[in-house]
Amino acid sequence: MGEWARALGFSQIGVAGVDLSSAEPGFLAWLDNGFHGEMAYMAAHGLKRARPAELVPGTVSVITARMDYLPAATLEGWQAVEFNRLAKPKEAVVSLYARGRDYHKVLRARLQSLSDRIAGAVGPFGHRVFTDSAPVLEVELASRSGQGWRGKHTLVLDRAGGSMFFLGEIYTTLPLAPTAPVTDHCGSCTACIDVCPTRAIVAPYRLDARRCISYLTIEHPGAIPQELRPLMGNRIYGCDDCQLACPWNKFAQRSPLADFDPREGLTGSELVELFAWNEEEFLRRTEGSAIRRIGHERWLRNIAVAMGNALGLQDDPAVRAALQSRLEHPGALVREHVRWALSRNPATGSRTAV
Repeated sequence: MGEWARALGFSQIGVAGVDLSSAEPGFLAWLDNGFHGEMAYMAAHGLKRARPAELVPGTVSVITARMDYLPAATLEGWQAVEFNRLAKPKEAVVSLYARGRDYHKVLRARLQSLSDRIAGAVGPFGHRVFTDSAPVLEVELASRSGQGWRGKHTLVLDRAGGSMFFLGEIYTTLPLAPTAPVTDHCGSCTACIDVCPTRAIVAPYRLDARRCISYLTIEHPGAIPQELRPLMGNRIYGCDDCQLACPWNKFAQRSPLADFDPREGLTGSELVELFAWNEEEFLRRTEGSAIRRIGHERWLRNIAVAMGNALGLQDDPAVRAALQSRLEHPGALVREHVRWALSRNPATGSRTAV
């Protein structure tokens, strides 16, 4: 099975059992604290997330898969390169994972292909594939099956692959022997906690999504809290800071798949350039991309915040003109963030935390 998985672009597979009862208290406490913000779907299915056999009746094993996503052409020292982007206020920064094709599409298709190969060897079997698309405790399943350990930033970490990878699962009726978990190797390191711009990692292994830039720029549908806007810098879709700071990511692996190669416009582009996209151009350029799901209004909202942060450092006529061109945008969400951005200037002492 491992050979089939590698041929499909997966770096590792494992097997987990379906008794996740020990994870239920922590998950419920996270919900009770409201750390999921407006992600109502996190609570909608109750404890089905921790009970695979309730989500998909008949499930007795979960095959877990890991797929690296750093583009093949990524150079050594890429973490420093990405940190340097954050020091260029007028450059738009999109999270590394989102610069290529939508990972949901890539993983789902390849997980199904893996399932088909298994069926060809053992005969038809009950199964369902997932990748960040259903009430599944992905990190819990991955860590139980030896894909790595849960880092202090709550992502899965592997000694040979860092954390720059996607996770996927095949819920199956096949009774498979679980693979052994690995031990935690974070030690006393707190690099991910210390670097988080908004202090979203409130304690080791505890993330308040309401403060996380990935949540704010992707999941959050409304106005971004004003006190958090200056901390977002020039990040317009997602945030990689906790992964960039992690020492284990010097071992992050490159993907053999062209799917994750960056698209034109999503690396190194100026904020003003991306802010000029009308809805038609936004949809065209983000076709097949995970970015498309936030829609054009939230795209403009995010960029407006970044442009306001740029103005908070240095006034720029081109940035102001671009913002002013959207003052009469039909969306109230866009107009409010544009007005906020235009109110920013170096004289206020506003600074962007990077």
